[in-house]
Amino acid sequence: MAAKPTPMMEQYLALKREAEGCLLFYRMGDFFELFFDDAREAAAILDIALTARGEHGGEPVPMCGVPVHAAEGYLARLIKAGCRVAIAEQVETPEEAKQRAKREGTPSSKALVKRDIVRFVTAGTLTEEALLEPRRANLLAAAVDVRGTTGIASCDISTGAMVLEECPAEMLGASLARLGASEVVVPEGWELAPQEASELARSHFASDEGEERLRAIHGVSTLDGFGNFTRPMLAAAGGLIAYLDHAGRGKLPLLLPPALRTSGQAMLMDEATRSSLEILSAQSGGREGSLIAAVDRCVTGAGARLLAEDLGSPLLDRAAIDSRLALVHWLHDDPLSRANLRENMRAVPDIGRALGRLVAGRGSPRDLGQIRDGLRDARSIRDFLGDLSDTPALLVGLLPQLGGHGALIDLLERALVSGPPTERSNGGFIAEGYDAALDELRDISGNARRAIAAMEARYREETGIAALKIKHNGVLGYFIEVPSKHADALMAPDSGFTHRQTMAGAVRFNSIALHEEATRIAEAGGRALAAEEAHFEELVAEVCAAAAPIAATAAALARIDVAASHAERASEGGWCKPQVDDQPILDIAGGRHPVVEAALEKQGERFVANDCSLGPQDRLWLIGGPNMGGKSTFLRQNALIVLLAQAGSFVPAEAARIGLVDRLFSRVGASDNLARGRSTFMVEMVETAAILSQASERSFVILDEVGRGTSTYDGLALAWAVVEAVHSQITCRCLFATHYHELARLAESCESLSLHHVRAREWKGDLVLLHELAEGAADRSYGLAVARLAGVPDPVVRRAKQVLDRLEKGRAETGGIAAGLGELPLFAAAAAEPEDSADNILADRLLSIDVDALSPREALEILYELSSDAKATKS
Repeated sequence: MAAKPTPMMEQYLALKREAEGCLLFYRMGDFFELFFDDAREAAAILDIALTARGEHGGEPVPMCGVPVHAAEGYLARLIKAGCRVAIAEQVETPEEAKQRAKREGTPSSKALVKRDIVRFVTAGTLTEEALLEPRRANLLAAAVDVRGTTGIASCDISTGAMVLEECPAEMLGASLARLGASEVVVPEGWELAPQEASELARSHFASDEGEERLRAIHGVSTLDGFGNFTRPMLAAAGGLIAYLDHAGRGKLPLLLPPALRTSGQAMLMDEATRSSLEILSAQSGGREGSLIAAVDRCVTGAGARLLAEDLGSPLLDRAAIDSRLALVHWLHDDPLSRANLRENMRAVPDIGRALGRLVAGRGSPRDLGQIRDGLRDARSIRDFLGDLSDTPALLVGLLPQLGGHGALIDLLERALVSGPPTERSNGGFIAEGYDAALDELRDISGNARRAIAAMEARYREETGIAALKIKHNGVLGYFIEVPSKHADALMAPDSGFTHRQTMAGAVRFNSIALHEEATRIAEAGGRALAAEEAHFEELVAEVCAAAAPIAATAAALARIDVAASHAERASEGGWCKPQVDDQPILDIAGGRHPVVEAALEKQGERFVANDCSLGPQDRLWLIGGPNMGGKSTFLRQNALIVLLAQAGSFVPAEAARIGLVDRLFSRVGASDNLARGRSTFMVEMVETAAILSQASERSFVILDEVGRGTSTYDGLALAWAVVEAVHSQITCRCLFATHYHELARLAESCESLSLHHVRAREWKGDLVLLHELAEGAADRSYGLAVARLAGVPDPVVRRAKQVLDRLEKGRAETGGIAAGLGELPLFAAAAAEPEDSADNILADRLLSIDVDALSPREALEILYELSSDAKATKS
């Protein structure tokens, strides 16, 4: 018969059932312990020892633990590994447990301290400074489908920013890719759910509940003042808030009034485009080598996070773009003021995240200090910028948000010490002079300690024991300690000392006077800590009451930091202010790739700039030339210049005029997606299909080597048809790089297509890549020269040359693989042609037959007739 679980194990198992698939951190003294499968999983991830404790079901219980004081570091590693963690804390002291047991009639020796799950820690619900990347937002998103429209609610609970939006179901992937959420919450069983999404009961995704919760959180009777939110948006908000409520066990984090994002606010980019352009992370997965790494010169974490948001959501509103560019231009043209501004901003604390921790109930005295210092710094920056001339309109709107906190700053300056600690349990963060009663308690405690020092000196003199000391520990409190050889004198009944403990080389005693002083110290210290805790709660309440204006100050500081970052980067690299308008053009002089140029500069090499001029009469460039010649770089640099311009940044070019782009598509490079069972060619075709079905006349498309993953004939046919479709059906601006020289014949029939190539020369058997773009078709691909440059052995290259000569001879004799393509009608004309008349006759004949009325013999005769007609038509 299996032994009955211990009370502690029963408590653990009950909490584990509540943990709902999370690892359970079970507080035991100074450690968080994990048991059973949780322990095995955590020990493997954290590389800590796996031990055993007692038995359960006749088997030893696996366990491992992490110290409470170092738990954040272990939590960070578990969350990064994809785990979710439930924190079970002790919610009463051992003394309270004993008193409860006494009331319940249970022996106090068996009193088990109550524990409860106080919080669920997931990737999207982090607020702790140690668990967050300072320069990256940590978004939680919720998505739900309501009658064919997908609502999305997202928030960064570390700062409280919340956004509601909607999109067609087929655009869900692109929208989530833009957000880059750390965690996505969806209804249970939703067929459109992204991989690894967290699920929540569908009942929580109700628009009425979402609207009611938002009204209650923000204390309003209607949400109309925040935006015209749709039912899908409100349903997603309901799911998001329910998930946060669950994660916080009934305590919601900071949630600012929701902002409305409409479909026309930002340039659209799908997940493949974002990955191809390496906007926020490189193909390797890290930040190094990405666009943001090459652009980011922000001096604050909040600025870096806003910059990432800007790059991920370039604007479509020309006025908003121009206002950002005007501020960048103003700062760019005043380097001394910009340097002073950046130096002042460098010291500004991250008040947005400090505010988030305080509202969530996870704040510290240090967070209060950051609010104080940050608001004070914001006021100084406002005064500095306000004294400058010709202030841009955007800055005029931001400056008032940097002030208005005088009373709160004064309160926090009076209440807090200059450098508040991160822990509040030990006190010491309330400034002297703020509370007279607290100062008196501290004086009592300090005087008592001085009294103990005097008592120690008096006891040494009275006993003649020079080695006598008064010490303190957590078990005995204050005690008198003497070496063992002097203990007999203090053991005498009339000595005035009481024996407490005998050690190996010493004996410990107490005295009435010492006990009285220790009591005074304990009482004064305890009351002082209680007073500081009360003051902390009061100060937090004051900060929380001003949460919205503090968050507005944080947002204004971040926007100014981003503008100064753009100005600094432009000054470093000689970037220009782009002209953005509504014309369908892309006119770039001396354009460069910001990431490649930065990498070449580190190697002491120069980037070769190139022009790009697309317009209504020349909107599709067909670009040939050798591999490694710079085709892909040229395609990407123009896409990135468009993105930077619409994000409100200067661009790496001598001059740029850019017509607004509604959607940016990049199909440059691909790899196998083994997780979804897709080959490189399949990935390429899926991405190409998305472009052909979603691009509009105002889009900008870059395509590289379409059709290369299949046979030559199939690939050429696909590339030919795609070029025609982009040119004649979508009619958007497009750069199309290819090795199919045969596509050059399209210039004869596509009036808005022009031919270009990257230049290369062979010199004494070696290939020289010039990385320059020139007009006209490429004369050859230089494939064998590139192979030799890459280190392919000479015998293999020579053999390839023999095969190439034979193939080219055959192509010359037959007219080449493109023979006859010149007679093809354009894509639009071909699509409009009627079906073959013989097929129509056959279809009409079949439709005229009453199948149910035919006898078997009649049916067979008709089948023979149809077969005969079909053979005659084919012949």
